[in-house]
Amino acid sequence: MKRVQKVTRSASTETATEAKPVFRIDNGISAAKARLVLAHGAGAGITSLYMEAIAALLSERGIALTLFEFAYMASRRDGGAKRPPPKAEKLIPEFRDVITTVASENPRQKLFIGGKSMGGRVASMLAEELYEQNAIRGLVCLGYPFHAPGTPDKLRAEHLTKLRCPALIVQGERDPFGNRSEIEKIRLSKQITFAWMSDGDHDFGPRGNSGFTRKGNLAAAADAVAAFIAKHSGPR
Repeated sequence: MKRVQKVTRSASTETATEAKPVFRIDNGISAAKARLVLAHGAGAGITSLYMEAIAALLSERGIALTLFEFAYMASRRDGGAKRPPPKAEKLIPEFRDVITTVASENPRQKLFIGGKSMGGRVASMLAEELYEQNAIRGLVCLGYPFHAPGTPDKLRAEHLTKLRCPALIVQGERDPFGNRSEIEKIRLSKQITFAWMSDGDHDFGPRGNSGFTRKGNLAAAADAVAAFIAKHSGPR
């Protein structure tokens, strides 16, 4: 089942007082034991080919989903200017508001948060707070942007060194935002598990002569996410 809705709600006072649009898609079986709330990457919304593909695969594996767009992205649907995203820190209140709403609508489901690239980074910055409040069970990052391409010395991972919330990072082995050889040299929290997508780029796509396929990597990513959610959906 897919439910698409666009709602307007007040933004957190940490950012602004005016109402902000939220574009949201609820997907999968509403009676599922667990629900994963996913945000998009910096440049494409939740109806991108990547997000639709991973959402379909996760739904097939029995996971309920809520995909949502931050206000800067949702505003484009009404003809708004194509602006760059705010800094990740400024998006945290929007993510928090969405989780509050989703939790109130689905009180019996175990919630997990995450996102693609930037969306996963924002979720990771909020995860510890929500986990300590027993509001979520874990974090799922699909292609975490450890650094901008070409700048591996400027890491965005300090908060991941002390993370206590269980986390899964699904990462392409060739991801220009953090490839396997780079990431395996970084000391991160032991609560973080990696699922490496064979020869994958930032969208998990492999090279044509690698012997791997995008379809296969996306399925492997969905399998890893489903296994992680199943593992952490029981009693804490």
